[in-house]
Amino acid sequence: MNQVNNFTKGFFRENPILVLLLGTCPTLAVTSSAINGLGMGLATTFVLFMSNIFISVVKDFVPDKVRIPAFVVVIASFVTIVDLLMQAYTPALSNQLGIFIPLIVVNCIVLGRAEAFAAKNSIFSSFVDGLGMGLGFTMALATIGSIREILGAGSVFGQKFLSEGTDGILVFILAPGAFITLGFLIAILKKLNNRS
Repeated sequence: MNQVNNFTKGFFRENPILVLLLGTCPTLAVTSSAINGLGMGLATTFVLFMSNIFISVVKDFVPDKVRIPAFVVVIASFVTIVDLLMQAYTPALSNQLGIFIPLIVVNCIVLGRAEAFAAKNSIFSSFVDGLGMGLGFTMALATIGSIREILGAGSVFGQKFLSEGTDGILVFILAPGAFITLGFLIAILKKLNNRS
């Protein structure tokens, strides 16, 4: 596979959230703001990227009987690194994302890419796939978080643009707003993909 296509497929053609509908739990739970979406996306990108590379390196040494548990241990190791770094350098964001950072271990995007791609492809292809899928995931989370924050709170990255006393549309900050935003983005991407 052409490496450019391998990289770009994660953005639109095979976006983990908007096309494959993987990882919807953290998508719906943490995207109440742009910074939360961006933070969760970047944390997942790091884990996906690093675990893809590591699994691609060790794939020939891991027996089939313990392949999945071994992959989970690798992923959990990188999640632990991300969690500790976030607690040390971005404690406010770490507190906002809470349990969803440790839950990256069982995120179907990360484990799915490890099993379906990294375990079967070269190190460089796994590197490119992990980065592309991770950045596509980050783009989707940040977009959903931005839309919800703009419509629900009248701010972007915490910077208010509505005048005092003016409120946003409350439903977009709540759980139904996540479903509505995700649904509209999926529909828009589907329409764009059907045109091409």
